[in-house]
This record gives sequence, C-alpha cells and structure tokens, in this order.
Amino acid sequence: MQIREHAVATPDKPAVIVHPSGEVVTFGEMEARANQLAHAFRAAGLREGDVVAVLMENNAHFHTVMWAARRCGLYYVPINSHLTAAEAAYILDNSGAKAILGSAKLAPVCEQLAEHLPGALPGLRMMADAGLDGWQRYPECVADQPRTPIDDEIEGDLLQYSSGTTGRPKGIRRELRGVKPSDAPVPLGAIVDFWANRDGVYLSPAPLYHTAPNVWSMCMQAAGIPVVVLERFDAEGTLEAIQRHRVTHGQFVPVMFTRMLKLPEAVRNSYDVSSLQRVIHAAAPCPVDIKKQMIGWWGAIVDEYYASSEGHGFTLITAEDWLSHPGSVGKSLIGTVHILDEDGNELPAGESGEIYFESTVEFEYLNDPEKTAASTSRHGWRTVGDIGYLDDDGYLFLTDRRHHMIISGGVNIYPQEAENLLVTHPRVMDAAVFGIPDEEMGQSVKGVVQLVDHAEAADELAEELMAWLRERLAHYKCPRSISFEAALPRTETGKMLKAPLIERYSAT
Repeated sequence: MQIREHAVATPDKPAVIVHPSGEVVTFGEMEARANQLAHAFRAAGLREGDVVAVLMENNAHFHTVMWAARRCGLYYVPINSHLTAAEAAYILDNSGAKAILGSAKLAPVCEQLAEHLPGALPGLRMMADAGLDGWQRYPECVADQPRTPIDDEIEGDLLQYSSGTTGRPKGIRRELRGVKPSDAPVPLGAIVDFWANRDGVYLSPAPLYHTAPNVWSMCMQAAGIPVVVLERFDAEGTLEAIQRHRVTHGQFVPVMFTRMLKLPEAVRNSYDVSSLQRVIHAAAPCPVDIKKQMIGWWGAIVDEYYASSEGHGFTLITAEDWLSHPGSVGKSLIGTVHILDEDGNELPAGESGEIYFESTVEFEYLNDPEKTAASTSRHGWRTVGDIGYLDDDGYLFLTDRRHHMIISGGVNIYPQEAENLLVTHPRVMDAAVFGIPDEEMGQSVKGVVQLVDHAEAADELAEELMAWLRERLAHYKCPRSISFEAALPRTETGKMLKAPLIERYSAT
C-alpha cells in the first residue's frame, strides 16, 4: 500500500487537512516526510517486524508517522491519547516498542512513561513540535535525512490494541506479508473502490487511534482521496467542516448522529451538506429511529458496516437496503458468517448465537495464546465474541456486543479494569461495572459497590470513589454514577451475575 503514485502525479493535492486549524499536508509533502522518517527508523536500527508506538492526538503528523512505519516493515501501534501514563506504558511494554513518537499536547503523559515501565523507554524517542528531555524534537531531528525512499522498503502493518476479557488491552497482530509496499494490496481496496469517489473528499471525525478511522483514512489516501481530520469531534464543527471542504464521504459512530440531530434545527439547516454522496457508520448499534432521522436529513446515503479490529470479517448494508431491513448490519463482503451455539453447533436462521467468520485472514492476540485459541472454533472459524443472528435472507443482526463489554459513544469499554481498581479501595468489598442505556451515548458506565460497612453508603462516598478512580484510570472508562448494594450477586464459583444488576439499574 502506497501514496507514492499520488505524490508524483498530484504532489500539491492535499493528503490531510486538519480541521479547524486548516493545516494542510500535501501528497508530495507527506511522501517526502515519510521517507525522511523511514531513513531515521533505519538509522536507529529498526528492522522488519519491530514496533513503533504513536502517542498523539489528531494532528498533521499522525499519518506521516504511519506511512513511514508501514514502508519500513514495522508494526505501528496507535495509543489511545486519553490513557494515563501507566496505561500507555503497559502497551509500550507489552508490544515491545523500540520507538515512540509523541506530541506536544501529550508531552506530560510522555514525560511520566518511564515511571511505569518495568524496563527502559524505547531507544528512539521523538516529540512532535515540542522539546522534552531525552526526546528528539520532530520533525527537526530528521531534516537532514534523504527525502527519497529507503533501499529496503517492505510492507508493515497496524498493530491495534483492543481491550480483552481480562480488562488489559490485547494487541491484535497479523503476520507481515514480506512484500514490497508497491505489491501489497490495500486492506479495504475493493470496498473503497465500491463505496468512495476518487475525486471526492473524505471526513474522519473520530480519533485516529481507533482502528476504523485509522485504517479507512489510510486507505482513502492510498486511493488519492484527501482526508479531512477533525482535531476533535464537535457536532456543529462537523457540519462546518462538511460545508467548508465540500466533503463527499465520511465515517461516523451513532453518537455523532445523535449530537448533530440534537442541534437546534435552525443551526442544522444553516449548513450546506449537499456535497455528501455517501457516509458510513459502525462501532456501535445505531438506534433505528436515529438512523431514520439521519436518512431523512441527509438522504438515503447513510450506509453501515460491521467489523472488528481483528479484520477477519466485514458486512455492509447500504441505506437503501437498510430501509427494507431496518436494524440489520448487512451481508458479508469478507468472510462467511456462521452463528454458533455454546457447544459450537451452527444455528438456523433467526436464532441468536456467537458470530463467527470463516475467512482467510489470520490474526493472533499478542502474548496471549489462550485468547487466540479461545477465539477459534473447531472448524477454524474466528470470533470476537459478539452475539447475533442471520435472517432467512442472510442479513446479519446484532443482539449483543460481547457479553459484558460497554459501548459508550462508539468506544469499547471493558469494565474489569474499573472493577479491579475499585476493590483495592479500603472501603470497598466488591464491585460490578456494566453498561446501562443512555439516549445520547448508547450506553453509559454504571458502577455498583458492596462496601465493607454498608452503613457508610452515601452520595458523598460515591463521589469520592468516582474521583478516586479518575485519578487512576482514563475518565471514559470510569462509572458516571455509583450505587451501593448490601451484597452483590455471585455464583458459588465466584462468577458475578450482572444480568439482574443491569435490569435493575436500567429501569431506574
């Protein structure tokens, strides 16, 4: 996968437009900068299969770093920019990163990483647009490197971290192809050709550390399509970006739709969105009524897909098709869908079970062979633990998203991290964290605590526990409210029974 042909044919065409700052990186500039950084990686001793971490907010450097790593045969790990230093350090250590590129905005987190690493920081450390002791200032530190390609280009890949059932993030790694970038297929090439317009403009409103915006935006650039990157999502700002840059395509999550729909009608109607040709959404189930409202506003151009960071399957449904199959995530384009029961038997149409894809895409969970094995059926099919069913026409419907995973605003949150921390508090005996319905976010994070002394249960203590958690964990993973129970329901074998808690607190 390359951008080189566009750098040669249309060097002045924007590859990235950062909104609202307006900063632009052309294809010619990105190609040259990626080459310079690739030379710096090689000079630092990085070779095929090594790992470089990216700890940045959405900015003008992000894609350049990924393109440089990709043409060096490196795995690149985008780290969630909202993580604490301890959480980010875990990913650095687990991935074995030999290089890290940070940014000025995240310099305070970068500065604390060493405190939480069992070993040393990666040998190559660069900080974009800022100085930090022990880190090279980027891009000045590569200014003397050649702007031409390295001699030994070979295709690298994304190494995405996605939370696992233990609550710790899991690296999803695919074997490198061992081919030159010019010979490597574009991951979503066929889908981009089918769905996008090569003369269009693509909007990426979500953080680039997420798999979908990361992969889709790079595939758009590989097709020569400019990518408008929002520094952060803002409902009205998104409409302004669509109007200003004449956006033709974009990818969203349902909460973005909700927030845009909740703008005053006069505000919504004041922006010209007529340039839009197709948009697509995923990451969380979209309420049927919300999607109908979006189609009513933007037209029958709101498509949907279902996939995962593992990349072993992909379904798609167009807006037109969805109107006759409301609630479906479509039919498979990559991999054959199978619905299996708990014993691994295939279920008939209409019956819910675990969703498996039969495909040629192989992946492993880094440093976790047990999880890798658990995701594989006896047939060799792979699952990420989502629950759903196929109708008689082969359309897939989701009925659950991993048994206890919370999806809030399109972000996957595993509750065990918060639970494990809560029970270390001296006044907490036991804790359960789960998702409850939220009209705007899809789900919100709810905590229920069993205290050592139930007589201490009070609103003030709930606030104290939430503040205590936020000092130790990324805020989006923390409960938005905490309630107290005299005892939490567990089986004799110690398994938490969350269903009655979810039912009780969803009704309040």
